Amino acid sequence: MPLSVGQSMPNVTLNAVSHDGDEAIETGDLFAGKKVLLLAMVGAFTGTCNNDHLPGYIERAVELKAKGVDLIAVLTANDVHVMKVWHQQSGSPKDIVFLADGSLAFTKAVDMVLDGTAFGIGMRTKRYAALVENGAVTKLIVEENPGVVATTDVSSMLAMLDEQ
Repeated sequence: MPLSVGQSMPNVTLNAVSHDGDEAIETGDLFAGKKVLLLAMVGAFTGTCNNDHLPGYIERAVELKAKGVDLIAVLTANDVHVMKVWHQQSGSPKDIVFLADGSLAFTKAVDMVLDGTAFGIGMRTKRYAALVENGAVTKLIVEENPGVVATTDVSSMLAMLDEQ
């Protein structure tokens, strides 16, 4: 069953890339005791993700923190090497961690796989935003069209946080 509100996040090992470098982490530890905004994007350096989705979060990370978000996590179905370069080139602030789900372990565990083979990109993660509080999903928005950022943009997330 696809990810839904009220669901606990699975515990899988991912590679996390941050200003401190990269390390293998357990998602159970990542989400425990925190309010995490999880942003799943189709792929690092893809036009929509790189130009339309990620920049707003980089520019407005401080506003999200002010609304109680402890961590912003960007997840893609890329390997850790690609995520390192994307993190470095994006100018990401310290409050954003990039999660490499190259084998789709997490994406499969939450049943959010996007079949992009018709577009030449293989299996990826759907584009979605999940607010995760102490390991459980409290808000979830899934884009109908993964090639467009219509409802998971930073302004929509800030408005969602205002509704809490």
